[in-house]
Amino acid sequence: MNAQDRGGGADERPVPTATVRIGDLSPLVAAAIGVLAVWAALGVGHLVAGLLSAASSPLLAVGDMVIRLSPEPLTEFAKNTFGTNDKLVLLASMFVVITLVGAGAGLLSRERPNTGVWAIAAMGGLGAAAVYFSPVYAELDLVAPGMAMLAGIGVFRWLHHLGVRARQPVAPAVEGVSRRKVLASGSLAVGLGALASAGVGTLVVRDVQGSRAEVTAQLGRATYAERALPVPGAAAFPQLGTPTFLTANRDFYRIDTALRIPTLAAADWQLRIHGMVARELTVSFADLIGRPLVERPITLTCVSNRVGGHLVSTANFIGVPLRDILLEVGVDPAADQLFSQSTEGWYTGTPTSVVMEPGRGALLAVGMNGEALPPEHGFPVRMVVPGLYGFVSGTKWVVDLEATTFLNPFRQGFWFEHGWSRFGPIKTMSRIDAPQDSETVTADTVVVAGVAWAQHTGIAKVEVRVDGGPWQPATLSDEVSIDTWRMWNLDLPLPGGDHTAEVRATDKSGYAQTEQRAEVIPNGATGWPSVRFTVG
Repeated sequence: MNAQDRGGGADERPVPTATVRIGDLSPLVAAAIGVLAVWAALGVGHLVAGLLSAASSPLLAVGDMVIRLSPEPLTEFAKNTFGTNDKLVLLASMFVVITLVGAGAGLLSRERPNTGVWAIAAMGGLGAAAVYFSPVYAELDLVAPGMAMLAGIGVFRWLHHLGVRARQPVAPAVEGVSRRKVLASGSLAVGLGALASAGVGTLVVRDVQGSRAEVTAQLGRATYAERALPVPGAAAFPQLGTPTFLTANRDFYRIDTALRIPTLAAADWQLRIHGMVARELTVSFADLIGRPLVERPITLTCVSNRVGGHLVSTANFIGVPLRDILLEVGVDPAADQLFSQSTEGWYTGTPTSVVMEPGRGALLAVGMNGEALPPEHGFPVRMVVPGLYGFVSGTKWVVDLEATTFLNPFRQGFWFEHGWSRFGPIKTMSRIDAPQDSETVTADTVVVAGVAWAQHTGIAKVEVRVDGGPWQPATLSDEVSIDTWRMWNLDLPLPGGDHTAEVRATDKSGYAQTEQRAEVIPNGATGWPSVRFTVG
């Protein structure tokens, strides 16, 4: 028997070939699918939250959780490094991390989508947990993270299916399915979700702006028990470098923990006053603005303001005296804390004795510089307590006041839980605004000017010294109120060269601003501000 009789020659033997896994996705397409899926989840979550409850947006809920759990040194680093952009930086960082996780999930799911599905489910679970443990959680709030998870998984599976089909041998049934089509389909889904979310957000903003316009008109028709007097011309020295006496609303400093500015219309606002009171009370906005209003200039200062810092501003606040309302409900004398909460979940404790102090002037404020409060400053209603730092008194978007005690373990202020002090009286401070640090001055006489504040005590004098020399009294501006800042200036004939100017203020109690430097934690910075400049 020859070779042909045994089944053929050597040239007919089967040739081994490498196994080709034609269903696997390319790394680029796999990563893009994961990214588009998590973006779609974010868009749907934000959209549903905008329709049902803005606080239930998974992205914002996780961001709020990060803020609540961050150690205090990290929080202060963010404030000092990024200023009022710290929230934007946090959201941008979270978006980058989520995008990278999505890309990683896609890469791990090149052959089968299960890994990516579980990764998206895990992220959805984190969002749901953040919403559930939020201080303002309601049962309906779980709808947004649930829909976000379903959308992310659905888009991931859909795009993964299209991508696998695009890798199969070309056949009439799958012609036209390509990598370009996969990415285009995913981009379209994400784009539609983003547009829908933006549309809902625009409608909400318009609704709030309409409510603000209505409140501003109401303020013009309201009954006033007290109006702010015109600001004297000598209350500030802007021509010498100081700020104007009143700070424009757009320039008023903003420090809070809200990633999303609440969008509560005035008609939907209510304030519940309860706890250790004789009579519980719920106040509507119509009830509040129907009372006699007062308008007063008040300077607010942030406890995070460093020596020489600019986290201090002044406005004419319009509102209802908080003391009058608390007298109506009959606060128990044993209730030493007024625990306030905002609509987005922030909370703090204010000493009841300070709020109830005759002449203190604590307000439930509804207006600022002649118009309704801006959304970022507490619209429709916020607390203002002259003489206390905002971290223990200035609750924006306030909706709940509970008379209780500082011993109540379940009623501890947000920042107290983060290592700050329980009480926050504003410290006597000053600042040099001109000349600025490292500035070169070309004049025979150098004008040193700035501001000083000791809210609810008042500034008695300001002194300046140059190059460690004797203290010289500065000229003070006209005093508008003990609850507002006071400008000062001093002319100094100085020789050419480098110089250092320092300033200190003395309040009406006789306390002189201390030279000892202290950081802002736990109850505000101290020290003499200084600037170095050159006379050219």
